[in-house]
Amino acid sequence: MINKESQSSDHLTAASRRGVRMAKVAVALAAAFMLASIAVIISIAVVQTHKKTYISRGLKYGIVLDAGSSRTTVYLYEWPAEKENNTGVVSQTTKCQVKGPGISDFGVDEEQDKKTWQSLKFCMTVMSKAIPSHQHNSTPVFLGATAGMRLLHMKNEETSNTVLNDMKNYLSSLPFNFQNASIISGQEEGLYGWITVNYLMGNFLEKNLWNAWVHPHGAETVGSLDLGGASTQIAFATSDDAKGEDIIKVSLYGYEYNIYTHSFLCYGKNEAEKRVLAKLSKQSTNWASVTHPCYPSGYNISMLAEDVFGSECTKKEVPSRYSPKRNITFFGQSNPEQCKALVRSVFDLTSCQGAENCSFDGVYQPPLSGDFMAYAGFYWTAWALKVEGSKSMETFNMNMNLFCSKDWKSLKKSNNISDIHLKSYCYSANYVHTILADGYKFNTDNWKNLNFQKEVNKTSIAWSLGYMLALSNMIPAEGKIIKLPINNVLFTGLLLLFSALTIITLTYLVIALVRFCY
Repeated sequence: MINKESQSSDHLTAASRRGVRMAKVAVALAAAFMLASIAVIISIAVVQTHKKTYISRGLKYGIVLDAGSSRTTVYLYEWPAEKENNTGVVSQTTKCQVKGPGISDFGVDEEQDKKTWQSLKFCMTVMSKAIPSHQHNSTPVFLGATAGMRLLHMKNEETSNTVLNDMKNYLSSLPFNFQNASIISGQEEGLYGWITVNYLMGNFLEKNLWNAWVHPHGAETVGSLDLGGASTQIAFATSDDAKGEDIIKVSLYGYEYNIYTHSFLCYGKNEAEKRVLAKLSKQSTNWASVTHPCYPSGYNISMLAEDVFGSECTKKEVPSRYSPKRNITFFGQSNPEQCKALVRSVFDLTSCQGAENCSFDGVYQPPLSGDFMAYAGFYWTAWALKVEGSKSMETFNMNMNLFCSKDWKSLKKSNNISDIHLKSYCYSANYVHTILADGYKFNTDNWKNLNFQKEVNKTSIAWSLGYMLALSNMIPAEGKIIKLPINNVLFTGLLLLFSALTIITLTYLVIALVRFCY
């Protein structure tokens, strides 16, 4: 009996030992598997990031002079020195607005020219101080002249060439690396604006989880709406089968884009306003008292006839009694309905009646698609109406009619805006509504796709950035984006799989150790 009990006890002891040994083996295997999983996770991360390059602390700079019809603005851009050819890291660091009119007005008033040159030199000094002196000679300088100079070139080619040569000589004398000064076409202006908008929005490149620059997955581009003083531009990506002289195929970072872009000369905010004034003056029999439905009642302004009819955009409206130095006095009426009809009358909307894919002036336009960024004059008009953050066409119309119904005293009291701009915002609002709704065919449904903005991430939305990027080859046709060894979907899946296995193994180890100890 004792022997049987002894044998049974020995048998249990042996079984217990085998169980312990097996448990130890299982724990060891689990520990080894966990360590292997951790090693795999680390290996995947290393493989995925081994090509990652770190941005140098050094910076490079570029200067662009936006020589517009009403003013010249100087922009200073900067970017990390090692990333200029393959990343979207350019940002605006300094902006200086030259006091006085645009360079297209040089030669009209000698005293004003001196003041403008003085202000321009001040702005270039500001740029010089913002850039380390040892980098001055490597900083490129570009000047792009837009619609104001395009009009001057049409009116007097010799004068426009003289103005441009004067600018080239001055910029070449500075300690920077002068690159180019030219009159850009309206189509180029529209395309550069589109590039700027999408560059700033990160639609060409974005940083992924591993700080590498990649093309955004499923990214959609944004349309560009630019309103200057002498012209306005529209640009947006359209279908591949769209054809015509306004369609440009561009390749950016290895991706093809079919871009529709058109510029309407003489439809800039200031030139279109001159056309309104010319129409009113031509219809009036008494230039000492010309009623203006868009100007507020209680406001009047006198101007020389040459200031109204001296433009290339209004020369067809010159009346027989025209005398350049004759005064024309306009008296405001605060009449919203008449203002709307007047502004619509300067647009050629009849040439597109019954035509498919047509905006105005008989110009082809494919159907609108996607979101649009409306900036420059579009933004400031929306800002004056206090609708820059609104997505409603109804709200825009309501605020426009309310603004246009107020007299001069009420407007002055409720707005902190300079007189020269305040008196014209009713006209501007009707202009913006007409070109967007009747011209480009925005309606109550797709108006919500409009975003009125003046900057993105503290960088002004202007064609100048896209211009510099294109001329300095900072946006290559073929992308030099970092190619990741494992695509993001597979990488994420592997990471989750081995992380889950590690957690399961760790849980098993904890349970096994608890059982073993207790």
